[in-house]
Amino acid sequence: MSAAIEFNHVGKQYRLGLVSTRTLSHDLNRWWQTAVLKKEDPYLKIGEVNDRSLLGSSEYVWALRDIDFKVEQGDVVGIIGKNGAGKSTLLKLLSRVTGPTVGTICAKGRIGSLLEVGTGFHPEMTGRENIFMNGAIMGMTKHDVANKLDEIVAFSGCERYIDTPVKRYSSGMTVRLGFAVAAHLEPEILVVDEVLAVGDAEFQKKAIGKMQDVSRGEGRTVLFVSHNMTSIRSLCNTGIFLENGMVREQGDINTIVSHYLAGDNVLLNHKSFDKDKELTGNGFEMIEMGIRKRGASYDEVMSMTDELELVIRYRLDNPIEQLHLTLYLKNEQGNRVFSFSGAGRCYDYYHDKGEYVQTCIIPANFLNWGNYALDIFVVENRTRSFLRAMDVLTFTLSNKAYAIGSYMGKEPGDITPKFAFTEEKIR
Repeated sequence: MSAAIEFNHVGKQYRLGLVSTRTLSHDLNRWWQTAVLKKEDPYLKIGEVNDRSLLGSSEYVWALRDIDFKVEQGDVVGIIGKNGAGKSTLLKLLSRVTGPTVGTICAKGRIGSLLEVGTGFHPEMTGRENIFMNGAIMGMTKHDVANKLDEIVAFSGCERYIDTPVKRYSSGMTVRLGFAVAAHLEPEILVVDEVLAVGDAEFQKKAIGKMQDVSRGEGRTVLFVSHNMTSIRSLCNTGIFLENGMVREQGDINTIVSHYLAGDNVLLNHKSFDKDKELTGNGFEMIEMGIRKRGASYDEVMSMTDELELVIRYRLDNPIEQLHLTLYLKNEQGNRVFSFSGAGRCYDYYHDKGEYVQTCIIPANFLNWGNYALDIFVVENRTRSFLRAMDVLTFTLSNKAYAIGSYMGKEPGDITPKFAFTEEKIR
């Protein structure tokens, strides 16, 4: 399969706050070096990495630097990263809204783009006129656009306003019509920035479905930028993780999203506590917490098919009438999946002073693969949590089927319970 898109060591440099170099001496120097001596632009050498959180010393910044990747025809690629990572700049380069400072971009086929609200629309023209104008820009005949017109208008839901100037549209209506035009004029490459977030929930669902149809049913290439990781995972099969204008990682979408959500945090599935600083108070002292494959060491890889063992060791300096430890399991997005504790079983009773160990067994094939975190609350008399810690443990469950090549795609959800089914032939 041939590559639909190729970025070959592409970079885009800007001078902060200014147009061109703003000084005559710099402009003359740039012209002399590039136009007369045929050398590299001297100001390309002094640009800094695009880290928006740091105050730099250079006036030049690389919005994108050394971007090098290929996208195969029919791939649906999610581009993720923090604000300012270069995602929108990358799509603008691909859509030829602006040109690269260095490097080359090769794209095979027509490109349909939805970059910002109102991009490609003339505000004084009606919705109908803008549809025909966009079709002409993409190289389609008036007859070809007319054949798609009813379908575009129906999908956008803007029938009543289709002959009204676009300047009177709301941002949501503009996005609706813009996406309908970009998706229905048969582009070989569909480029969608995070503007879909402007639309309502019903339209977002319809837009995601249309992108799936375009990619899977029609074999077209889609590049999708979004901060909604659920949409990214459901739509895309590969991902590109941008950080400070550079490609940090490219690969399977579930792996890329997991690494993006984890950020710079270190996954820590075993922890010993400092008596003077952490989880100590009211006569309670946490000594150790860890989660591991049952019967194994803490440094062994855990799989979703393994039985897991959560171990909590603590000490009481004073008796407590009723004590139990409540834990919240959280997924990669930080959402609490469920809570659990030993309350009401064998731990909700009088505790004399001394050292205790609690063990909880999590059955195999219960949690889906991915990254998880645990919060803990130390509760007294069922009414008051006098100690708590967020993300006290973080751990990863792997997917062995993925490793051996029989991976069919990640099942939705955070748990994968194995229910008992029976089957019999009745006729």
